[in-house]
Amino acid sequence: MATDRAAPGWTVVLPVKGGDSAKSRLAVPDRISLARAVALDTVAAVTAADGVVQRVLVVTGDARAAAEHAALGATVVADPGPDLAAALRAGLEAAGRQAPERPCAVLLADLPALTADDVRLGLAACADALASGARQVTVPDADGTGTTLLAAASPAVLTPSFGAGSAGRHAVVAHVLTDVPWALRHDVDTAHQLDAVLAHGAGPRTRAVVAGPARDAG
Repeated sequence: MATDRAAPGWTVVLPVKGGDSAKSRLAVPDRISLARAVALDTVAAVTAADGVVQRVLVVTGDARAAAEHAALGATVVADPGPDLAAALRAGLEAAGRQAPERPCAVLLADLPALTADDVRLGLAACADALASGARQVTVPDADGTGTTLLAAASPAVLTPSFGAGSAGRHAVVAHVLTDVPWALRHDVDTAHQLDAVLAHGAGPRTRAVVAGPARDAG
């Protein structure tokens, strides 16, 4: 794994779709609040990674989510809908306008065990791979089928193809990086995955929702 050497000033794009269908595979009493909490814990870790992350762009069409993520220090980009691909295009276009020559990463906002140090270490590892000649860098999820992160030296280089089976598609065009912090590969879509991140140490908003469904995750 990369050391704690600071990577250059990154732009990180995080799509936050939300809505009634959020985390539909999680059989919990307050699934929508949990999805919101997971996203907020993820974005909070990214915004706290100062010295490495320079811009955090959250793409969302939900007014409440927009306000909550802006309060964490993120810049909100309007989600044009209807799918994840459209949200990512909007986020990368915004990144290209703001920092066309700076390194950029797409990070899925369902990594509630993530910490600022995890973000720094993960992006430093990406920077090392890019410096060694990789055009893009991809981090697969713990199951090895999905993707949690895709990074490149600039927004224009990124060619995201998220969704079912994305790890295989990204592996064709990007250097596969697995030697990263545990939390960067453990997303939450199922009850088993939620149990794993809670055992590892999830963020405070996620823990609050799990501990008491009636509590406000914001």
